[in-house]
Amino acid sequence: MNIQELNKNWLELGKRNCKDLSLLNTVGKKIKKRYSERNRHYHNLDHIEAMLNLAKENEAFINDLDEVLFAIWFHDIIYKSRSKRNEKRSAKYALKKLKKFNFKELKKDKISNLILSTQKHKIIVDEDLDNAFLLDFDLAILGQNWDLYEDYTQKIRKEYRMFPNFLYIPARKKVLQGFLNREKLFFTEKYQDLFEQQARENLLKELNSYN
Repeated sequence: MNIQELNKNWLELGKRNCKDLSLLNTVGKKIKKRYSERNRHYHNLDHIEAMLNLAKENEAFINDLDEVLFAIWFHDIIYKSRSKRNEKRSAKYALKKLKKFNFKELKKDKISNLILSTQKHKIIVDEDLDNAFLLDFDLAILGQNWDLYEDYTQKIRKEYRMFPNFLYIPARKKVLQGFLNREKLFFTEKYQDLFEQQARENLLKELNSYN
């Protein structure tokens, strides 16, 4: 993780939408603090950096780039392993922090809905491909080589370390099977071609490892 590059990216995005540099720095510090919480092993700044890099790679195909970037920054800002309300609370947090970002017209409702879409990984904003790309960025780890995927699963397990295996494994198997039951894991043609097959192989391999 390159913290200087992350700070630079945040300020560049912020300055396009807010004149108050002090406010930008304050919000940036709060974001960094949230994603650096001790319970975060995967849902941390490394994850944000990876998603931002994918957004940069695909910016020519994204309609509202700043809205997607803000959604990336805030989508896991609230993360408690035991909670089912992380996404709703993250969306609310984003709207609160972005309230004074009025340098240009920012589609705050779109940002909120993009964040909410990550709860069930289903498209909510369907007027363009922005939501599809955001969800594909979020799940890109599923389509990596097995070593990277396995490292991801170990980090997820650490985030749920308060649960013993007899509780964690059935819940994890349910999540994996839910993904495998989907017609498509990825929403954009690009990432279907790049990641779909490898992701299914990874998910199935992990699922079988619990039998």
